[in-house]
Amino acid sequence: MSEIGFYHLTTSPLERALPKLLEKILEANKRAVLMCGSEERLDFLNSTLWTLGKLSFIPHGCAKEGFPEDQPIWLTLKDENPNGSEFLVLTDGVESPSLATYARCLDLFDGNDEEALQNARERWKQYKDAGHTVTYWKQTEKGSWEKQ
Repeated sequence: MSEIGFYHLTTSPLERALPKLLEKILEANKRAVLMCGSEERLDFLNSTLWTLGKLSFIPHGCAKEGFPEDQPIWLTLKDENPNGSEFLVLTDGVESPSLATYARCLDLFDGNDEEALQNARERWKQYKDAGHTVTYWKQTEKGSWEKQ
């Protein structure tokens, strides 16, 4: 079973909050798969991660660039783990049938979108019922994360 952290975006959009979380994964010398809900979102995050990291970019790749085994962060629309990741980052309400194969999952959702909020609640119940450990993190006014 995996540890699943729900990350409730309230003060900043995904593209502003995501780099900080990915940097923490990289600082721990870990890898992540980032599943997106659409090709447009993947393309947007692919370009955004080159400019918004603390170090000016977050090293990553996707199918367009290839070489997944060399990428510390792999962006995808598929349920795949081609870079041997221990972390799974879910956006746009996507779900992974392979959730249990990861040590940790981060489920990021927009708390200003009522439908996304309701869907996150349903996923929480589903994951908890399946035996996963679930935690809830809410953004502070300054954009950091606070465990609730």
